[in-house]
Amino acid sequence: MTDLTDIAALSTSLQSGRITPQQIVDDVLDAIELSRRPEAWIHVLGRDSLQARISELEAHGPQGLPLYGVPFAVKDNIDVAGLPTTAGCPAYSYVADRTALAVERLLAAGAILLGKTHMDQFATGLVGTRSPHGPCRNAHAAEYIAGGSSSGSAVVVAQGLVSFALGTDTAGSGRVPAVLNGVVGLKPTRGAVSTAGVVPACPSLDCVSVFARTCGEAERVFAVMREPRSPGARTGVRGGASRGNEAPATFRFGIPTPTELAPLDIEAHSLFAAAVQAFERCGGVAVEIEYAPFRETADLLYSRGAWLVERDRAFGSFLRAHPDAVDPAVAAIVADSASITSAQVEASLQKLEQQKRATAPIRKSVDVLLVPTVPQLFRIAEVMARPLEASPKIGVFNNFANLLGMAALAVPSGAWSVGVPFGVTICGGPDSEALLVALGSRLEKEVAAAVPRLRPPARIAIAVVGAHLSGMPLHHQLASRGARLEARTRTSADYRLFALAGVSPPKPGLRRVASGGACIEVEVWSLSPQAFGSFVAEVPRPLAIGKLTLEDGSQVSGFVCETEALAGAEDITAYGGWRAYVVR
Repeated sequence: MTDLTDIAALSTSLQSGRITPQQIVDDVLDAIELSRRPEAWIHVLGRDSLQARISELEAHGPQGLPLYGVPFAVKDNIDVAGLPTTAGCPAYSYVADRTALAVERLLAAGAILLGKTHMDQFATGLVGTRSPHGPCRNAHAAEYIAGGSSSGSAVVVAQGLVSFALGTDTAGSGRVPAVLNGVVGLKPTRGAVSTAGVVPACPSLDCVSVFARTCGEAERVFAVMREPRSPGARTGVRGGASRGNEAPATFRFGIPTPTELAPLDIEAHSLFAAAVQAFERCGGVAVEIEYAPFRETADLLYSRGAWLVERDRAFGSFLRAHPDAVDPAVAAIVADSASITSAQVEASLQKLEQQKRATAPIRKSVDVLLVPTVPQLFRIAEVMARPLEASPKIGVFNNFANLLGMAALAVPSGAWSVGVPFGVTICGGPDSEALLVALGSRLEKEVAAAVPRLRPPARIAIAVVGAHLSGMPLHHQLASRGARLEARTRTSADYRLFALAGVSPPKPGLRRVASGGACIEVEVWSLSPQAFGSFVAEVPRPLAIGKLTLEDGSQVSGFVCETEALAGAEDITAYGGWRAYVVR
């Protein structure tokens, strides 16, 4: 399968025509079928819909389209015209008549939307289990949570099924699943990306976030979606200038004190300490800060105040009208929100202003903050048994960011011993995305060897030379297994071709020779590993599957023949291939 995880390299291949949008779509749909993680998707576009998009792109060509042919997915609380939006609740479903502005900009840049992904219902939760579709499993270790609420978007990027995906982030939903699945999660400054066409959770806090394999790729996507009025990259928290991918050679980063790191489990303590040391090797100077004001800010998000009222206004009336359609854990969050008084709302807003004043000097004393993204691991079974316990524990180092108007970038930095990735979040002031990406890019290079990576299941190529060629009697054995034509080419000039005697249907035998050979026409098809195995099992003697060398010097599995069967067989090498011999 084409590597979709390097957007820059993929774009170069697409822009040059070495790879076509059709090949990308075929590869992705095949890989989705092979991934065995159907719960990561709520809706995958059909081949007919995707064919229309391919035709549109190919008619236009790559000129002026920076994301031409690049595949992506979106969380299912983001509208796409003509597709259902469910926000993780089928009873809430509606077919959008307009596409969210952020997605419109990606489509206008030439990207190809593949589908919509799993989420905690109404974007309420950091676990990825609050869904009628069942829990979304971690991409690296299936018994552990994928994180939420943008669980599916993180998983499909981690699996290499798309180049990037969109999520939303109100309390950490674009950061937690990113690091738990070993990818980058960029949460821009509030308002930097339009939320028009996004089902609200807390409208005053909601952000559209980006999942990508690297910091640079997340920034590439963000640049396409960014609101024109957004000020762009200006300064860090303390005012360190950032222009493009530039950042100070040395910088100060704030970290919580050991006391404030108490929520971390034993492994997470060591993993965070290693990330701090890695960031120091990137030019950083670690400074212990008073984290309590940030933690107290985080506590406001689910206290009886303004932001629970916002959630109630977003979906509370639906919940009360359809109580059986809403996940009990989600319903519990807003159960009493309608009774919150105006005095409580005002008190929460005043408290936030106090926390902004309390955190301001701390933020000004450093360029960025560095915090652990997920303090401890949870198995899916644990969360399902105690559905309200995990999410608050996970959010302790995440919930403050949007309340304080900060930008944040989650970067994988290691892994727990069970194989689940661990990561940190770099937090900066408003419009500090370029600074965060520059520093995050340094960090991801420093820790690259410690971060587990996944690749999508690969198809296996096989070269056919005779009765399995397209239009020939046995071609159905390939077609019925979903084979895809990759190339019509020739072998190297090291082969001779023979018409075997006494076989039905007629077949040739291919033999490699030390001298006197020629190039023989072949077709290269690809199959899934399962299909390849069943196909090879049907190959009868005297034919077999070996390694063929193609005209360009590459090697591929293909048909060869036992030497004994060639005794008395007609040498048909001069025809250059079986098809020419058959139609002679």
